[in-house]
Amino acid sequence: MEIIFLGTSSAVHSKERNQVSIAVKAFGEVMLFDCGEGTQRQMLHTKVSPMKVSKIFITHFHGDHILGLPGLIQSLGLHGRENKLTIYGPRGLNKVKNAILNFGYCKIEYPIEFIEIETGIVEETDEYVIRCQSVRHNVPSLAYSIEEKKKPRFLREKAIELGVPVGPAFGKLHNGEEVEIDGKIIKPKQVLGEPRKGIKLTYSGDTVPCEEMIEFAKESTLLIHESTFTSEEAQNAVDHGHSTASDAGYVAKQSNSKKLVLTHISTRYGESYSKILLEEAKEVFENTQIAYDFLEIEL
Repeated sequence: MEIIFLGTSSAVHSKERNQVSIAVKAFGEVMLFDCGEGTQRQMLHTKVSPMKVSKIFITHFHGDHILGLPGLIQSLGLHGRENKLTIYGPRGLNKVKNAILNFGYCKIEYPIEFIEIETGIVEETDEYVIRCQSVRHNVPSLAYSIEEKKKPRFLREKAIELGVPVGPAFGKLHNGEEVEIDGKIIKPKQVLGEPRKGIKLTYSGDTVPCEEMIEFAKESTLLIHESTFTSEEAQNAVDHGHSTASDAGYVAKQSNSKKLVLTHISTRYGESYSKILLEEAKEVFENTQIAYDFLEIEL
């Protein structure tokens, strides 16, 4: 799983930071989480191809999280896209859909599906499950997680003991299918170990620290959490439905996440001053990194 930060600013751009968007390359797909203004241009500086994006997950409808959608959607049409694009978001997404598809003179000839979602499973395949959770911002807002499904370890020696010949039967059992060997049924549970936990990536969107977010982020391999303010602006963070760096550290610690990355950085903090955000978070949760545009992390 590869995570590319296309934008790491908050409500407005700075010279160093674009509005927020995160690309995830995994399971043969490219997914976007939020799509701030200028996202498609940011992709030109990376190995992320807009044409390969299959799904876009929107946390909420503040402009810094969605203003890149109209341009991206129109550009994909101009480049002759044929594959379906699916866009997920909280209740109200259909209003955004109507605004985008009626914005200016454009012709969209490839299929786009807009799906309004609430807390729960968003999509599930044999390889992964994507969930969302309602969190606490000043407008309806979602957090998202991607969790890899990892097969239990195949107990080769146990299978051989039971008379299973090396070959296709091994694969069937590992995939959860029963096999018949010399008139005897061998069940998968007889030759599979304990379930293994796969990679879990969690993205907070915009939120104050809350129990919902802590529970949702439990045991994350990587937690990407908004960190709009320093602790000096704690009341400002509360008033506007945001988190401080210390808050993000607290969520990471309480959720037993392995690593924390701070993003959604207010433009009031220059690049040198943003180190204070990192220091404040690390006082609470040591394994913390602050994101910057085009940062790539591989899990």
